[in-house]
Amino acid sequence: MLVTSTELLKTAKEKHFAFPHFNFWSRASIKAYLEVAQNLNLPVILACAESHRSYMTTEEAAEFGKYYANKVDIPVVLHLDHGMTPSIIKYAVDNGFTSVMIDASQETFAENVRRTREIVDYAHSRGVVVEAEIGHVGTGSKYQAGDSDTRYTQVDAAVDFVNQTAVDSLAVSIGTAHGTYKGVPHINFDRLKELSANVPVPLVLHGGSSTGDENLSRVTENGICKINIFTDITIAALKKVRENNPGTYLELEEHAYEGMKEMAAHYYHVFHTERYKSK
Repeated sequence: MLVTSTELLKTAKEKHFAFPHFNFWSRASIKAYLEVAQNLNLPVILACAESHRSYMTTEEAAEFGKYYANKVDIPVVLHLDHGMTPSIIKYAVDNGFTSVMIDASQETFAENVRRTREIVDYAHSRGVVVEAEIGHVGTGSKYQAGDSDTRYTQVDAAVDFVNQTAVDSLAVSIGTAHGTYKGVPHINFDRLKELSANVPVPLVLHGGSSTGDENLSRVTENGICKINIFTDITIAALKKVRENNPGTYLELEEHAYEGMKEMAAHYYHVFHTERYKSK
């Protein structure tokens, strides 16, 4: 069943765990995530990124996401990830997505506020929640470890941003990056604690893949309520295929599907998501 992320992320913040946000790009990936979530009897966040439109368009993602989410009895958030084009974000709002991200993090602070506020006003009037980002999360191939304060989301700026935009959740930069890392990720836990203590909305972590189980478990204890995973899923699918040396394309798909499920289940454990069911 389709839901917004509001109550889920509120519960995650209170109980110190995170929900996995799994990016899908195909019908098989949607079904794999839903099968794992239903087996665990836990909610799931299904996300399709605007940048993945060459694999699955937003139109396709809306129809497949709604179709399969309505076939399960667990809470499912259908989320547009890294929306950068207003028309695409608004299409998602109007066509069944329950959550959208407006990513204007590479713009100036004022422009990020302006674009985010526009989407918030549009989405909230239609019952859809909005995530935004402040403090840009880069790419792992260009990752450089270090403690330069400019790499991390500034606490005062984050609070001001939330107050000006009325956004529902905030993606922050604390040392992770998208994709696979060139170096070893260094997580600024002190900055995370400051952000968690001062920012009035749930915090989101992008670039969860390859960040390390210990790091990811620890961020959930310190205020991160949702963690985005994509690259590790695709790597796990490929690894499973190579291990089994399929003889046909159908066998290849079957092994890839099992790899996706195994990695998804792994991250539910790492993020302590089972605490959702605790009293």
